[in-house]
Amino acid sequence: QATTTLVLLLSMLHVAAGGKLLVVPVDGSHWLSMREVLDKLSQKGHQIVVVAPEISMHIKPSENFVMKLHPVNFTQEELEENFQTFLQDMLEEGTFLERFLKIYQQMKRLSDMAISSCARLLYNKELMQHLQETNFDAILTDPVLLCGQILAEHFSIPSVFFLRGAPCGLDYEAPQCPSPPSYVPRAFTSLSDRMDFLQRVKNFIFEFQNYFLCNFAFQPYAKLASEFLHREVTALDLLRQGSIWLMRMDFVLDYPKPLMPNMIFIGGVNCAHKKLPQ
Repeated sequence: QATTTLVLLLSMLHVAAGGKLLVVPVDGSHWLSMREVLDKLSQKGHQIVVVAPEISMHIKPSENFVMKLHPVNFTQEELEENFQTFLQDMLEEGTFLERFLKIYQQMKRLSDMAISSCARLLYNKELMQHLQETNFDAILTDPVLLCGQILAEHFSIPSVFFLRGAPCGLDYEAPQCPSPPSYVPRAFTSLSDRMDFLQRVKNFIFEFQNYFLCNFAFQPYAKLASEFLHREVTALDLLRQGSIWLMRMDFVLDYPKPLMPNMIFIGGVNCAHKKLPQ
């Protein structure tokens, strides 16, 4: 009993002293939410290293963390043009098939850029050796893109996921969280957790889109991870290794749903700290 108590006290001292955190962010609104969390962690004494591509829209240096940049094979103009075109296609009117094809093409371009950026990071021997020698305690990443989790597997360190959601429902399948179609609404259905029979049928039909989305969103990362880690892995294999899932959700904004013990709702982190006009 005394030994157990001593181990617990030493663990608490280690936490109090602050740890080394590797951060692999996702650009855009994903980063804007994460940045505020990093500021708070820095104030609590944690050493933070952010690894990002040298070309991005919002990921900028800060006095609260060390930033390590890696080269990419696209320009700032190409990134912004592709992103703006994607937003325009999202807002344009037209038939479902026309909008679907346009959005698919733009998402494919953005996805190819992200995959290329990840490969440039993983095969950057000098940067990877530096990160390996730093001996990080954990990695913080958004699993909407899997580059951060590939790094976590390579370095054999625990990962903390910071996310609003993941494509095709893997954010619930990976942590083995119950998600029955008769109760939990699927994305883009506009349904609540209270559904009649026809709504449940609609919800079940929307489940089939996950097979397409998973292949589109995650298969390139699974291929890259398998080549880099020298073993066959799937996207689900990578996501299952997540230690903690910090979900930028809220029961008030979303809807009640089953959760696993390592899934924590932190919806308030999205709220800007501003005084509203009268």
